[in-house]
Amino acid sequence: MKIIKYIFFLILCTTCCYTLAACGDKEKDDIPAQVSINCSPTSLSFDIQGGVQKVDVQTNREFSVFTDADWVTVTPTSGLSGTTTVSVTCAENTIYGDAPRTAALTIKSGTTRSTVSISQLSPEKPAPSPIVSPIEGYSLVWNDEFDVDGKLDSQKWTHEVQKQGWVNNELQNYVNTISPEGKKVTEVVGGVLRINCFKENGKVYSGRVYGNKSKGFLYGVFEARIKLPKGKGTWPAWWMMPVVYTGWPHCGEIDIMEEVGADPNVVSSSIHCTAYNHPNNTQKTSSMTCKGAEDDFHTYTLEWTENYIQTYVDGKKQLTFTNDKKNNDDTWPFHVAFYPILNLAWGGDWGGYKGVDDSALPVTMEVDYVRVFQK
Repeated sequence: MKIIKYIFFLILCTTCCYTLAACGDKEKDDIPAQVSINCSPTSLSFDIQGGVQKVDVQTNREFSVFTDADWVTVTPTSGLSGTTTVSVTCAENTIYGDAPRTAALTIKSGTTRSTVSISQLSPEKPAPSPIVSPIEGYSLVWNDEFDVDGKLDSQKWTHEVQKQGWVNNELQNYVNTISPEGKKVTEVVGGVLRINCFKENGKVYSGRVYGNKSKGFLYGVFEARIKLPKGKGTWPAWWMMPVVYTGWPHCGEIDIMEEVGADPNVVSSSIHCTAYNHPNNTQKTSSMTCKGAEDDFHTYTLEWTENYIQTYVDGKKQLTFTNDKKNNDDTWPFHVAFYPILNLAWGGDWGGYKGVDDSALPVTMEVDYVRVFQK
């Protein structure tokens, strides 16, 4: 009897041990293996033209793959455990930059992630084309392309400050950059100089600026690309006065371009000196219609030599004034340095000769660039 009980006890113990062992193995099998992601290579470098490169993704679980850049595509976008080869396509880089552009390829499995870095060379910005004189034989010596937004370059330009009625019975007040309430009479926006004329507290404010005023230039080609304002009362001008002022009209004046809004798109060039000036109605003037002068930019050019003065509108000759060689300042005071001027007047003897229309305000004269060339 004892022997039978002992045999039963052995069988029971063996069964329990086997059962516990079996249970222990089952729990071990239920523990998931740690997710493993290995990528080769771990970084990709592309040249400017782009192209296709391969990445081997080795995982022990299903995975997905994606990128954070719109210039990178990847196929396939998912895979199973094992080793999967992924193709990474990089588009051509057409965006100028000082450094390579970068992106990342992300491989995800559950909460585990691995990344492959991507870089691509950026094309260098080409050097700007040299600025060429519109008339052969001259080289650039001074210019402003108005490339930097904000205020005018004070190293190049000087603002005039004068009250209403200062010259020609004009109605505007010229101020240095801003009006009493802080509105800008001059500003550089989007690569363009804007000369603004507006009404504030019953007064009209505008801008008048001088280029290289202290030194000026003796002879050369002077060019500006300008869009004129609209409205009866406007009087924009692109012109020149001598560095050393000896009294007008004896000192001389060169008007490259003037227009009054009462006669839209009619632009004129004039010469003033003792012998030829508008108070005596003897000034040398040439006017022409420039279609769309108030709707788009047009180029106004002066060629000034010791022998003649000529102006052009979009390359078309407008005014020619010849040195009579009498060595007389009354007819040719144009043998000293002059400086360029840009301004927008309101009303006055000519600008308001048909009256002014205040409802046109505010108005703006826009200047794309100013360039000076000399031999």
